[in-house]
Amino acid sequence: MKCLEHKLDLLALLDYIDPSMLDYQEWLNIGMALKHEGYTASDWEDWSRRDNARYHPGECFKKWTTFEGNGITGATITQMAKDYGWQPHRSGDDRELDWNDEIAGNDDYVVIDKNWIEGQEIREPTMWNPVRELTTYLETLFEASENVGYVVSTWQNDEGKHLPTKGNWDRTAGELIQALNESNGDVGAVLGDYNPEAGAWIRFNPLDGKGVKNDNVTEYKYALVESDTMDLEKQNAILRELELPIAALVYSGKKSIHAIVKIDAANYDEYRKRVDYLYNVCKKNGLNIDNQNRNPSRLSRMPGVVRNGKKQFIIDTNIGKPNWEEWHDWIEDVNDDLPDPESLTEFWDHMPELAPPLIEGVLRQGHKMLMAGPSKAGKSFALIELSIAIAEGSKWIGWPCTQGKVLYVNLELDRASALHRFKDVYQSLGLQPNNINNIDIWNLRGKSVPMDKLAPKLIRRAQKKSYIAVIIDPIYKVLTGDENSADQMAHFTNQFDKIATELGSSVIYCHHHSKGTQGGKKSMDRASGSGVFARDPDALLDLVELEVTEELNKQQEGAAATAIYAKAIQQANFDYFDENVGIDDQQSVAQMNTHAKRVLPPEVLEKVEEEINQAVKRVRVRSAWRIEGTLREYPKFEPVNMWFQYPVHQVDEVGVLKDIQPENEQPTWKKNFQKKKSSAEKKKEQNESLEIAYESCTIDGTVTLDSLSEFMGVTPKTVRNRIKNHGGFWITNGEVGRKPDK
Repeated sequence: MKCLEHKLDLLALLDYIDPSMLDYQEWLNIGMALKHEGYTASDWEDWSRRDNARYHPGECFKKWTTFEGNGITGATITQMAKDYGWQPHRSGDDRELDWNDEIAGNDDYVVIDKNWIEGQEIREPTMWNPVRELTTYLETLFEASENVGYVVSTWQNDEGKHLPTKGNWDRTAGELIQALNESNGDVGAVLGDYNPEAGAWIRFNPLDGKGVKNDNVTEYKYALVESDTMDLEKQNAILRELELPIAALVYSGKKSIHAIVKIDAANYDEYRKRVDYLYNVCKKNGLNIDNQNRNPSRLSRMPGVVRNGKKQFIIDTNIGKPNWEEWHDWIEDVNDDLPDPESLTEFWDHMPELAPPLIEGVLRQGHKMLMAGPSKAGKSFALIELSIAIAEGSKWIGWPCTQGKVLYVNLELDRASALHRFKDVYQSLGLQPNNINNIDIWNLRGKSVPMDKLAPKLIRRAQKKSYIAVIIDPIYKVLTGDENSADQMAHFTNQFDKIATELGSSVIYCHHHSKGTQGGKKSMDRASGSGVFARDPDALLDLVELEVTEELNKQQEGAAATAIYAKAIQQANFDYFDENVGIDDQQSVAQMNTHAKRVLPPEVLEKVEEEINQAVKRVRVRSAWRIEGTLREYPKFEPVNMWFQYPVHQVDEVGVLKDIQPENEQPTWKKNFQKKKSSAEKKKEQNESLEIAYESCTIDGTVTLDSLSEFMGVTPKTVRNRIKNHGGFWITNGEVGRKPDK
């Protein structure tokens, strides 16, 4: 069951995705993603209605029943929304965000403080000339040959509110200006009479003369900025202080000012991105923007008319920066808080102190570390061991740790399991819990949020705790975006920088390996996703499994058994052990068993043999691992070999694992076998994909090569090859059918 918060997030993201801009396969992908994330067919249907040209009632519900196991998730919607201009919220504000809050841009785009800015008075024209108001507006915003959309007629809803109709769109600015100049001051004679209670509206972008939708906009020149939640004078002052490239500033006749801002976008996609950026800057500076005004075909208030006794008039024209580019550069420059360059000569003889170590020879305090490895490597246990080593000031996998407070952010385990694990690891390490007050655990299973929202919440809770380390386990629970995208993962890992900078603590996080065997890769190439994961941390520790041979297992079982026999014989009769048990005997299970039978009473011998049986079982179930590192601050260390004996890792002090090869260092014949197996699995997946596509397309009747191609997102040639390899379908003149079962 998906949580309501998550559902609201994805539905809000759909506001950024125009179905009319998508091809058929992209439209299907939205539906598949919604179903995967627990939404309803109605959600998909409601969104699809926005594409009036292609929308067919009931089609979404038919397709919905065919979406099973397609592998398309909510990340598809997230990526599409980003492609159309949405950006994740990056603010340090730790409160829960609403979808009307800031959702994009740099945290520092604040130019003014709305609480301190002085209002700027709006002056109504002393001589009321409706024709001059409107012609000035038209001459400022439009070329003479561009079609203008405007509305003077209204209708009333159930609440009695006057709302605009679609209006007119078939006249050019030049035609309107000429008619207005010949009207003897009667605007109504040119546009038609308007309702003085409602006023009139005009569209600020030119149209093609065929309609008033976004598709009818011919040039993406302007965007509307409107805020009606503060004094008019303050709105006026903020709009001017922001140096917005405003073509026309219009009083709405009520409680808001309409700023027609120069966008000058090359296409709809660029328009959306620029408007998102514009709105973000305005919001950060105190203007609570009406998000419904984003569309390029939006109506704005027409100057030169009266609305319920108040005039709609032009306050100013062509103010602020002359164009979008100059304003954008100014906003970026005015927020440049980068440090100035420093001369090396100033510090050559007085170098700043390096951050003290957290893990000796591996990681400094305030720096970042990534631990990567496959499943079953015990990564979470290793990080719990690290938490304990920091708390107690003891060693971790052989490296001394600085003692201090640590926050362990548990995103995966339920609270009880997490607490039990800490106690189990303490006991297995043989450590006394003398400093457990140094460990705080933040249990967030079922409550985790994306990392850009989690970071400020974590910082707020941790600021007064003096943690020297924050451990986040695992990061896939808070991962946002496509992990193979360098840009998106750079934004994701930047959150760790924020935590480290704000708290002055090290940030240690855990990630999984990519699919497939890893032994032949370099340690920095094994973590799944973008190479950012390898380049971002100051220390990358990587776990790779070693293949333990049957011979080595037998040797380890024997060593465990002889050690138990030796301890029992010494406790029962030390003189006998000293005089009769030689070095060679201590290497032989049979000889130690003979000595034990001579010395130990039957009931004691029985207990010893049971202890040996348990030790042998533990040897059989443990796994062997090699930990390698890529370090930024320290020299490269020799690989560390260790056993994972649940629930702790034990360094191989003896060296029995030194010559063991990682899991994929296999003979050529074995590698070739695995390649064949992989090819067979790939063919099976392709066959299943073809069958799903065929069943989905049968809903529309005849299945064609083109419809399968569109559904699967591949070329018709690829579909034809897959049909040939499958063997269960026929193709005739582009039509596809299923062969009868034999």
